[in-house]
Amino acid sequence: MADDDPARKPPAASNGTRVKIETDVDIVTARQMGRALAAQMGFGPSVSTVVSMAISELARNIVSYAKRGEIVLKPTNSNGRVSIEIVAHDEGPGIANVTQAMQDGFSTSGGLGLGLPGVKRLMDEFEIVSEVGRGTTVKVRKWKT
Repeated sequence: MADDDPARKPPAASNGTRVKIETDVDIVTARQMGRALAAQMGFGPSVSTVVSMAISELARNIVSYAKRGEIVLKPTNSNGRVSIEIVAHDEGPGIANVTQAMQDGFSTSGGLGLGLPGVKRLMDEFEIVSEVGRGTTVKVRKWKT
């Protein structure tokens, strides 16, 4: 991804925390930080676990497919509604067919193919932008109820 293309840059982490993702240890760190942020924001233990599961899957995809990237964790407040926003960004090979990648059972790695579709089911909002040769950005949000 070209650094001069503002449309493809990850969002700024104002009031957020960036976690560099390159190794399994980074996955654990991001997951723990997400769980802690969710708890700090008043999410219950079960929702904090859901947030941590989504982060784990997104970070695992970065390590498995792109080798390096980042997770941005950000508390948000919109018209008095609180949410945690998670953005996973990499500059890896990208996803050739996002529609296919979002189908349960589809996998290019021999896994179960439940990763991205599972994250979509766990979270309240899900957005993915991917371009072959330029990388992938997945933005998810969980609203506090």
